[in-house]
Formats: sequence, structure tokens, C-alpha cells
Amino acid sequence: MAECPANSAAPASPDDKASKVATRLRVLLPLPLPTALDYLALDDVAVPPPGSFVRVTLGPRRLIGVVWDGQVDPEAVPAGRLKPVVEVLPAPPLRREMRRFIERVASYTLAPPGTVLRMAMSAEEALFPPAPRRLYAITPAGTVALAATTGKLTPTRRRALEALRDGAAPPSEVARRAGVSAAVVRGLVGLGLAAERLAPAEPGGVPTGATADAWHAAGFALSPDQAAAAAQLTARVGEGGFSVTVLDGVTGSGKTEAYFAAVAAALAAGRQVLVLLPEIALGAQWQDRFRRRFGAAPAEWHSDIGQAARRDTWRGVAAGRTPIVVGARSALFLPFADLGLIVVDEEHDPSYKQEDGVCYQARDMAVLRASLAGIPAVLVSATPSLETVVNVARERYRRVRLPRRHAEASLPAVSLIDMRREAVDPGRFLSPPLAAALAQTLAAGEQSLLFLNRRGYAPLTLCRACGHRFQCPNCTAWLVEHRFTARLQCHHCGYGMRLPGFCPECLAGGTLVPCGPGVERLHEEVAARFPAARVALMVSDLLPGPRAAAELAQAMLERRYDVLIGTQIVAKGHHFPMLTLVGVVDADLGLTGGDLRAAERTYQLLHQVAGRAGRAEHPGRALIQTYMPEQPVMQALAAGDRDRFLAAEAAARRQAGLPPFGRLAALIVSAGDAESADFAANALARAAPQVSGVTVLGPAPAPLAILRGRHRRRFLVKGEGRAGLQAVMRNWLARVRVANSVRLQIDIDPYSFL
Repeated sequence: MAECPANSAAPASPDDKASKVATRLRVLLPLPLPTALDYLALDDVAVPPPGSFVRVTLGPRRLIGVVWDGQVDPEAVPAGRLKPVVEVLPAPPLRREMRRFIERVASYTLAPPGTVLRMAMSAEEALFPPAPRRLYAITPAGTVALAATTGKLTPTRRRALEALRDGAAPPSEVARRAGVSAAVVRGLVGLGLAAERLAPAEPGGVPTGATADAWHAAGFALSPDQAAAAAQLTARVGEGGFSVTVLDGVTGSGKTEAYFAAVAAALAAGRQVLVLLPEIALGAQWQDRFRRRFGAAPAEWHSDIGQAARRDTWRGVAAGRTPIVVGARSALFLPFADLGLIVVDEEHDPSYKQEDGVCYQARDMAVLRASLAGIPAVLVSATPSLETVVNVARERYRRVRLPRRHAEASLPAVSLIDMRREAVDPGRFLSPPLAAALAQTLAAGEQSLLFLNRRGYAPLTLCRACGHRFQCPNCTAWLVEHRFTARLQCHHCGYGMRLPGFCPECLAGGTLVPCGPGVERLHEEVAARFPAARVALMVSDLLPGPRAAAELAQAMLERRYDVLIGTQIVAKGHHFPMLTLVGVVDADLGLTGGDLRAAERTYQLLHQVAGRAGRAEHPGRALIQTYMPEQPVMQALAAGDRDRFLAAEAAARRQAGLPPFGRLAALIVSAGDAESADFAANALARAAPQVSGVTVLGPAPAPLAILRGRHRRRFLVKGEGRAGLQAVMRNWLARVRVANSVRLQIDIDPYSFL
């Protein structure tokens, strides 16, 4: 193993060598290093087994790493130059299955294994014993004071003592129960009426309300279709071993209730379960359904949870105390002690693709993790990805269908509105047919959903006097106007500025005009046309977290709103029984940009949003505004013929040699200045691989040529069939040295082409 200079130390003294025998260990650190480093464990301390978390030194720093398995080369670095392990942490070790998963993800994505390990160590504080809890308990003097009919107890102190009489509790909990300030509770200690003591920390990670019988609950009443699907999924869990089952059901068919049966079977068998969701905002609604089914709340894992919950969940998962986790794609890297089932809900969703850092597709990595653990995986969708459809056709995956909506509800009728033939007033974006349908729905006392996948008020602001356009100073992108906050915002880097009252170019006042619609502008139009309608916006900019999204969804269920306007967050997982009209304002928006999956994504998104209508006894309809009604996506939506669309899409991809019938990899070169980016890109172009079946396209400026202040050049590597792109890319990059200021990002199976 190659020596890391920063890992060297002065040679040990002869006396030390004579008195202690050293054992070499490989330790993987959560750093972008190419391999694990060598350290020493002395025989007067038990040698930590592979998977143990240890503290080591690297140069002047102390870091936490994981003892890694594999052959140690005693000749690589002399033992006298190796540093000892400083400490073995009292955390559950990383299991062999998880270590193999980290290695496989790193190998597939060409990311350093330590960078992948860092995702599995995202709650570092969980590696240490939790701090003891500080509890307050009532003293004998407090009991006497509380029993006395006379005395100097204030009403607030009396309430605090009464709360303590129920048992020792943390001061914050006492204050909450008594309705007093924390200062009042602390004051009881100074008066001798309460005493402070330390207690072991609670283990955490156990679902609220969970009992041994929770996972055996009877559950919802299932339709015959649901019961048949649930039986097949439960059978996969009972059989054990690796399998992938696609739960393919139309919108509103009750897929969640069907796979809950498999979740219950795994939990009843004492195994852990991971459920992945594409949107954090969907988590609260999913949790409510889970509670109704099982009477307990699962643990959450996503970027919106606090550090304390993150620590408790990580440690509970590793110790086997947390039976089920629902989370975003990062939950895939939790160190489950006994994982028995993985469910990927809305498996087609592009949110499962990680675009920064380690670029991975969580759906595919979930299948990999299931295979390494030897457990079943369930992929759930009303519009499965083409990759999944092809894997079913190749009999790698099994398919379970739910062809009908639950409770005899009918699928919505879908109609196309040809915007080339509609007379729409300037500054308005609802066609006459859609506006008329909206009026009819309001008159009937039913609810409507207007979908526009564009945040803000307008995607572009310009000066009508001189033509100046507001562009982000850090990115090749226009600034989006957000009228609710009176700001111009870049949706790529987060740069923002207040909307000025004059043009910064020609200094003219009152000449700035918004161009194009966003959801805020659509809200303004609906409010002007239908002043009596109660209108709400569902967009990530205005929802601070999952709970806010759940509260808005609950308000829709309680019919406190008549019209809901939103972006793609409204397309998934929501069930509003009185919603009977869906209007898609700009259906063509996703078909531009040269993305190979543009047609597939557009079909999936519009099919999902149309499926929000008519999910109960009231029939629904969807009106789609488009300037390209002849486009195959629009024709498939109108005809309700998903399978024919997918067959045509598969044929086109097969002919072009594109995924899933060919391989793609992207290489993005970025630097702080254009010259450095071009120099590195040209050096890579000269060394481009000449391999049969592999084509290298580029370099070319990326569509977002500047992103977050860095100039970007892009290569696209195309391989035939099972071309080993990872080996090709690895050999290519090994032949070229670039400046330290230049970054190279590799994306195997890219989804974004920006």
C-alpha cells in the first residue's frame, strides 16, 4: 500500500519495539483518498475487527475512520513509520454488507471510497455515547411544601412541583407540563424543593407507540386487486433471498396500502425496513398513513431533520432498535443492523439521481444494496422508468399489476388544448376552455389543480427601453422574479437581489417587465378572474418543510381551498377526493433542452399530475395546454396508452444506442477561469480513449457554461451495450494530470445534461 506522507511519524524507540508487538490495520477515512491507509494497533488493546470506528491522526488532524478489511502489505510502509490508532469508539461496527456496498458504489461511480464512506458517517456524533440526561426530581422538602395549605409557594412554583410529583423529568419537559418558564423550574433547586440528578440517556430510535403487536395489525380493507398484489409482495418477503418486484399500478389504485403488507411481514419477522420517497414534502402524509395502518410512527431521514433526531436514528438503526426508516435517497447509506426489505416509492422520479458529489441513482443503488444483503426490493410507480420496464421484459424483475383505481373510481378523461388555435389575451396564460372549465368546477363546489412546473413569478425580467436582461453574475442563467418576496433569484446557485425600480443599464424607471409565467403569476391571474375563489400555492419556495406541506394538503382535504396551484410537488402522492379538474398550463416545458429522457419525463410528470383528478366518487378530467398536440407524448396522454408510448420510446433509444440499451458517462471539467477550463479540457481531449465500441464527444461548453462562478466544459462518453465505461474512464483520467484548481466530475449514467 502506498505511503501517505502526512501519515508518517518518527520511528518508534527500540524499547517500544521490544515491549509491544504491533498489528497493522487498514483504516478508511471519510476523505477523497484513493485507498485505505495503514495504522497500528498494539497488542495491549484488543485489535479492533473490520468495521470498527476508530480515531486516528492524519498530519495535525484527528479523524474518525473505519477499520477496513483486505490484505495488509507488511512491506509497503515500515512499521516504525506508522501511527497507532488513538481510540476505538463504542459504536456498533459497520457490517460487512455495508462495507461491500460502499466499495461497490465507489467502484461504479468512480468516486473515492472515502467520499462514499462519508455519506455513511453523516451523523458523526452518533459514534459517541449519548450524554446523560439531566433530570429534576422533587425533594422531601418539596413534597412538604406542596402539601402545606399555607406557605410562600407562588402559583408558578406550585404548578412546577405538581408536575414533578408525577416523576423525575428534564427541566424543559417540567416547564412544558407546568406551563412555566425554565427559570422557575431551575429556581426550585436553589430553594431545596427539587434536586438535580443524571440518568442514562434514552436509547432513542424506537417508533412512537410501537408494540410487539403493531406489525401484526390487520391493516386496511383491501380490494381484490390490492389483496392479490399484497399476497405476492408478502410472499417475496417470506421466501427471503434477493428479488426485485415492480408494483405497477395506475394512479389511485392503492399501491401504498398493497406494499404496506410486505412492510408488515418484514417487521413481524423482526427485520428492518427502508422506504425511500423522492420528495421530503411527501413524508408527512406518508407518515400519517403509516400511523393509521400500524399505530406507530417510523423514523425519518432527510436533510430537514435536526441533529438530535439524526443522531438517535443513526444509532438506533445501527443497533437494530429502529425497525423502519422512511427517507430521501441519503437514507440508503444508513448502517442497518438487519435490513429485510427496501421499498422505492415513485421509482421513476428523477429526484433519486444525486447530481453533486458522488453522482449515483438511488433506485439502482437500492437494488444493489438489496442484492448484497440478499433481501427483496420493491419498486413502486404508476409510470415505471424505461430502465425498469426493460428489466421486467428481460425477466430480471417481476411485475405485479394494479390495473384499476381503488373503490371503483374512474381514471380522468384527458383532453388536449391546442394553444395555436386559442385566442389568449396578452399577459394571461389560461386558455378560454381551461378558464371555462375552472369556472364550472368552482360553481359545482369542487376543487381544481393548476400545474405549472416553473417557480416564481416570471422566468425572465427585461427592460423594454434598452432590452437589458437580468442575469445571474455566477451562472449562465436568467434571474427569476419572485414577486411575493420582491426579489430576483438564481435557482442554480441561490444568488438573489432586490427587484430594482429602474434599469441598471439605461437607468430608465418603470420599464422593467416580466416575461413568461411562473406559478406566482398564475396565482395572480386566477385571483383576478375568480375573486371569490380561495387559492393556494404549493411550491417548495413557500413551504418551509414537510409539516407545512402536510398542513396545506390537510387544508385541501378539509376544502378550505378551491384552487391549488403548484409545481411538480403537487404531482405525487396527494389524494384529494373533491379535486375533479386538473389544468396543465404549459405542457411543453419539459420537452426542450436535448435531454434524452425529456419525452419520458414529461409523460411521467403529466400522467402523474393528471392522476390527481377524480380519485373518489366524483369523476375527474384533465385539460392539457400545448403548442405541440401532435407530439407522441401528448397523443399518448390523450389516448391513455402508456405501454404504446413506452414501446415507441424504447425502439427509438435502441436504434440510437442510448440507455437502457447503451451506456453513457459524462465528464465535467470546471475551473475558476475559462482559460484553465479550456486547457484542461484540451489535454483530456488529446488523451481521449480510442476503444472499440466507445465514442467520446466533446469537449464543448456545458449548456450552463458558468455555474456558481466556475467555467464548465463537458465530455459525453457513449458506449455500446455492456461497454465497461468505468474501466475506460479510469484509464483515461490516469493518463492526464490537471491543475489542482481544476475539478473533474464524473457522472456514470447522467440524467442532467446541463
